[in-house]
Amino acid sequence: MAKSNFRITFFYSDTGGGHRSAVNAIDTAVKELIARDSRGYSFELSADPIVEKSHPVNKKFVDLYNYLLGHKQEWMKYYYWFIQTFKPNDSELGYIIVKRYLAKLFAESQPDVIVSVHPMTNQYVARVLKDLELTDKVKLLTVVTDPNGNFWRGWACPDAALTVVPNSLSKQQLVEWGVPAEKIRIVGMPVNPQFLKPPATTRKQFMESLGLDGERTTIFLNSGWAGGGNMLDMYHQLGRTKRNIQIIFLCGRNEELYNKAKNAAATNPIPTAVMPYYDRMADIMSHVDLMVTKAGGLTTFEAISKKLPLVFDTITHPMPQELGTVQLLVKENLAYKVENPEEILEIVENFTPIADRDHYKLPTRYSLDRTEAVYDIARMILGFCDPSFSPVFDPASGSIRDAVRVEKVKHAIPDISQGQTT
Repeated sequence: MAKSNFRITFFYSDTGGGHRSAVNAIDTAVKELIARDSRGYSFELSADPIVEKSHPVNKKFVDLYNYLLGHKQEWMKYYYWFIQTFKPNDSELGYIIVKRYLAKLFAESQPDVIVSVHPMTNQYVARVLKDLELTDKVKLLTVVTDPNGNFWRGWACPDAALTVVPNSLSKQQLVEWGVPAEKIRIVGMPVNPQFLKPPATTRKQFMESLGLDGERTTIFLNSGWAGGGNMLDMYHQLGRTKRNIQIIFLCGRNEELYNKAKNAAATNPIPTAVMPYYDRMADIMSHVDLMVTKAGGLTTFEAISKKLPLVFDTITHPMPQELGTVQLLVKENLAYKVENPEEILEIVENFTPIADRDHYKLPTRYSLDRTEAVYDIARMILGFCDPSFSPVFDPASGSIRDAVRVEKVKHAIPDISQGQTT
């Protein structure tokens, strides 16, 4: 009898907020596709932060990562070096301490498709599936959420059924690390569908709800999920501007930063809304004119989908995967970078907001214009259940075959410093 019920499980870790965002994005897209046409099947979707749940030692690694991200960002390079050098995600000892947990989890949940969106989960999951002789029954799909070739080696899992990557840079690196090219698909970044839709409020309504002016140029200082970076230093510098601006300062889950920012705003002449963690980022990105942030993969590409110009905080040297994103987007004229706090003042004073973001053209290079890639990823997941769901790919390039896209027309690379395409 043909199978009519499928179970799809997402594996991730709460190291920062990006991996959970990727799960939420893909989960939303899968559910939207099922709602449109389930083809008579029923689906059960679940998500599990398996890294921190698999063993107390792994939980300590997650906690350390988040502490460094929020409080000692300059030490992150040592954490990155340790992981890349000793590969705890692919060691015999590491496998021994997680095997029992994963085997029990698979027995209880009985997934048909596993979607991994974290580099520390792939090797162990693939190995347990192999040891339990489940490789033919359970398909492992890895979704890479670092948008360049400088990323964690843990993304390279040759035993995964398929690996989805943002662009050709990612594919090239994985091939060099031993992943068969035929197991890699260039699709794009999994941006949540809410960033592809109109905002729930007008700009005027949103700004007035924060006590701000709906007409004034607005700078968004985004400290990320963990509330790290050098936003407070740049905020002090912006207090010197002669330009008529206002600021939204998002502090994430860092209560200490939130209190410091509130105190600083009390004496700063620039109208400022200081906010803790906020779960409607799509609304903020729809209405602000410039976002200052670190180069986290998902946050960055959510902004790109909103045609929102970026300034990258590189005052503290970024981790390699983030540095690659900075270099890529600065080169494509979608972002600036700040290497010391004083530079933010010149950028803001000379910046021209984009007048018509709805008609703003993104570069086609490196799949930067594939803002709806999450739906193709969702179709690939459902395609493991029934091939009729699958998108069509071009075997020569490993990319989606898109009949609508006109490849022969030379794309005009936008220059954000002028607020229009060149």
